[in-house]
Amino acid sequence: MQAKDRKEGRQTVSDAELLQVMADFLNMGHVENIVAMYRQDNRYYEWTGDLLTDERFAVRLGVSVLFEYLVEEDPDNVALAVPSLTRQLGNEKSWIRGEATSVLGIIGSREALAWVKTMLGDPDDQVVEVARDILQPAGKEG
Repeated sequence: MQAKDRKEGRQTVSDAELLQVMADFLNMGHVENIVAMYRQDNRYYEWTGDLLTDERFAVRLGVSVLFEYLVEEDPDNVALAVPSLTRQLGNEKSWIRGEATSVLGIIGSREALAWVKTMLGDPDDQVVEVARDILQPAGKEG
């Protein structure tokens, strides 16, 4: 297909390039564009964990906002992101583990929350705090 595309003057974009474009759009605050992409092609849910490894805080914040939208607009598919997020729970960088835990909390399914619960034993206190905040019942402190 790529050879045919080149013959016809079309250029193809690799998955790595597309992932970078998605991260750049999130960095610029264009979350709606990424919501539309996820809704159009479910395979992007598998890229969620990779987006969370971006060094830019605005990208990681954008992923959280993205999932706030998706749980409302595409609730039947948000669980597709769980495998990519759970892979990041073992990342050596605690901030990535914390971000993945947070997005799992936003997804909020039984499976996602079971993974959040596993993070109560994380070696980083901040990751444990994120997990605790997600799991504590709404309206109760302590």
